[in-house]
Amino acid sequence: MRSYFKVLAISLFLFSCETEKKDKVANFQTHFETTKGKETATYDQTIDFYIRLAREFPEINIQTIGETDSGNPLHIVTFNPDGDFNFQKIGEDKTIILINNGIHPGESDGIDATMLLYRDLATENIPSPKNTILVTIPIYNIGGALNRNSGTRVNQNGPVSYGFRGNAQNYDLNRDFIKADTKNAKTFANIFHLVSPDIFIDNHVSNGADYQYTLTHLFTQHNKLGGDLGQYLHQEMMPMLEEYLEADQWDITPYVNVFNDVPEKGFSQFVDYPRYSTGYTTLWNTLGMMVETHMLKPYKQRVDGTYALMSKIIAIADKDSKKIKQLRQNAFKDRTHWTNYPVQWKIDTTKSSILNFKGYEGTWIPSEITGFPRLKYDRNQPFVKEVEYRNYLVPSASVTIPEAYIVKKGWAKIMERMDMNQIDYDFVTQDTLVNVEVYHIDSYKTRQNAYEGHYLHYDTKVQKSTEQVAFHEGDYIIPTNQPGIRYILETLEPEASDSFFNWNFFDTVLQQKEGFSPYVFEDTALALLKKDEKLREAFLLKKQTDTVFAGNWYNQLNWVYERSQHYEKAYLRYPVYRYLKKDMD
Repeated sequence: MRSYFKVLAISLFLFSCETEKKDKVANFQTHFETTKGKETATYDQTIDFYIRLAREFPEINIQTIGETDSGNPLHIVTFNPDGDFNFQKIGEDKTIILINNGIHPGESDGIDATMLLYRDLATENIPSPKNTILVTIPIYNIGGALNRNSGTRVNQNGPVSYGFRGNAQNYDLNRDFIKADTKNAKTFANIFHLVSPDIFIDNHVSNGADYQYTLTHLFTQHNKLGGDLGQYLHQEMMPMLEEYLEADQWDITPYVNVFNDVPEKGFSQFVDYPRYSTGYTTLWNTLGMMVETHMLKPYKQRVDGTYALMSKIIAIADKDSKKIKQLRQNAFKDRTHWTNYPVQWKIDTTKSSILNFKGYEGTWIPSEITGFPRLKYDRNQPFVKEVEYRNYLVPSASVTIPEAYIVKKGWAKIMERMDMNQIDYDFVTQDTLVNVEVYHIDSYKTRQNAYEGHYLHYDTKVQKSTEQVAFHEGDYIIPTNQPGIRYILETLEPEASDSFFNWNFFDTVLQQKEGFSPYVFEDTALALLKKDEKLREAFLLKKQTDTVFAGNWYNQLNWVYERSQHYEKAYLRYPVYRYLKKDMD
């Protein structure tokens, strides 16, 4: 009889615990749930939800950090079963995952999924990880979230209303990480370096074609990440995520990088330059991934899929916690052996992967509007086909890594961004002459239309020379032997895709400030040609061999001017200098 009552008591206790758990879950229902998966939470509802969670559960902490262009602060919400929120300590022996939501607030799946995830962890509706801490930015683009509407996501299947892609200044924040024009990006850098995540997830919604998948993943490019860490991402972490999701009946495929064409023709991996979130976070050996749900799928299905995917990433982080920590530590150590660094990448045409892709048959039919062929998918004709996925890159341009870069003290915007990203530097202590490598901008192209507040340069080419340059007390010396080496090289090497040169930070050197008056310079040019025999011979040879030059008197005078001591050195001279020696003179 005693054992019967004992079993009954245990059963009643477990029932009571389960009831209490359900009550707690019910007390923290999200707006998404109360609208049966049709609506997404507003900014105020989202922040209020996390404030209430933090008050109820000691495992959750919410704090404000920094400003945004909207005038509202950014928040981070941390889930740690140990209740410790000191980032100087908690990342030493646990994996930290940073989840970014609402960078494009119309792509709101992650906002709602993360609220559900934190609630379920706090209420023990799902088991807490033992080796992993979660940090989330609930809504990154607050200005866009406050600009709520129901029309701008014209192709998207729910929710009923949502935020706008542009932020309070109409920037696309997922193009701003390296250039940091916005307060949002400046605050993100502060958060990122405070949290120092091992894994970064950025939740998005996308549509390049129609296919069967709700979920696609966009991991940072493994060759660019490089080394053992890149191999782990490519050969272990990504397949593990796919396997874990498949076990729960969630299909996933790499991000379908096509536009107005059928994916079965094959497609290439999206290259995440440092302007993008995962390209930026990877500069510090963080394993980065964008979640891209398929916007044509119902909203509830997309949120549920995002929830499932984040749960599986937590499981992987918990299982491989020590391995991930060690691989990242090794990657930082390996940088000390680097001699060259790739500044440009291209698709490796000798390698590719094969996907068993689950799509729909697409055909080209006449448009009833334009009369031209239009693409139409037939969901009544699903297929599984082998599709070529070009997911290997090779360097197409590299530079020798200098011992340090020297930046003259007038370039405050550059140094502000170095400070923002915790880049160490020193100062020239007295006026001195130093032998350095100097770049001259040889050629570049510029976008004809505005792009995220800039007229971006590309296809930049430089000429290199060694010169003795005068530096002054207070000029900046930025050594490359430090954890932020990738950030330094990606921003200060002008040929890098997202260099500060290409983002127009140095455009003043592209304009000549001094010139000559032809009627005065005629006499000066004549004196120069008479005095310098080699110059005179080169001038006469050019006139003989270049008919355009021979027929243009101004070009002839300018040719002499450019080779004289009067021609300004600053024109097209890149004002960041490469120092190659081991010790400063």
